[in-house]
Amino acid sequence: MKTNLLFLFIFCATTCLAQKLPARLIVRGDDMGFSHSGNLALVESYKNGIETSIEVIVPSPWFPEAVQLLKEIPTADVGIHLALTSEWDLVKWRPLTAASSLVNEDGYFYPMIFPNKNYPGQSISENKWKIEDVEREFRAQIEMALRHIPRISHVSAHMGCANLSKEVATMTKRLAQEYKIDIDPDDYAVQRLPMEGPRNTPAEKAQSFINALDKVQPDKTYLFVEHPGLDNAELRAIHHIGYENVAEDRQGVTNLFTDPKVKALIEKKGIKLIGYQDLVK
Repeated sequence: MKTNLLFLFIFCATTCLAQKLPARLIVRGDDMGFSHSGNLALVESYKNGIETSIEVIVPSPWFPEAVQLLKEIPTADVGIHLALTSEWDLVKWRPLTAASSLVNEDGYFYPMIFPNKNYPGQSISENKWKIEDVEREFRAQIEMALRHIPRISHVSAHMGCANLSKEVATMTKRLAQEYKIDIDPDDYAVQRLPMEGPRNTPAEKAQSFINALDKVQPDKTYLFVEHPGLDNAELRAIHHIGYENVAEDRQGVTNLFTDPKVKALIEKKGIKLIGYQDLVK
């Protein structure tokens, strides 16, 4: 009898170990608020595509519309895309606070975080920024986001602004904990899912993402980040030196996120689409 019970226990334990959990994937769309076209594409990518998380730039010009549009998709995971830059040449935004060390002579955020040959001297890191200005601005962005979008679950950093210095990174983590929006993928062993192949055209983007999905493994969680948009007159007017094909490029992302073949493959492979908030469940 004891031998049978032992055999049954070993069999059950082995079977349980063999049954791996499905892979999980966060599909994050960034930059909500920088344009009307971007806002519409981000909502479309959630409603009819694979996108699960949307990052909002609070001081951006189309933030009020973003707030309204997010009400149409109340189940979407939303993050605050903390920003210290206004990188586009023909559309600009300013800090929410009197952060004099974070702005150029026109009062706009600098276009870059780190030195860029196309914008000499126009990065925050090349100027005398103050940590107290950064913290004050981050607090204002977080509080405004939570006031208008209470379901915010996490923070992220536009153009890597939280890595301006180790001091800024530490402060950003502290604020996320203080405001109870500290869902950091690094704390949950989430892996970045890179494209596998060229990504210049919509067709290349789709195939390279399909190639990436083929490398996804059970029992692991992945994060894929991109920027949906629409190829229209508005977005064709938004660009900066070194990134002139914004409208075409971001339309390709929207096509990818809503591609029936991509959605079918995710379902076929049993990949579970999740948001940041699902990491803690």
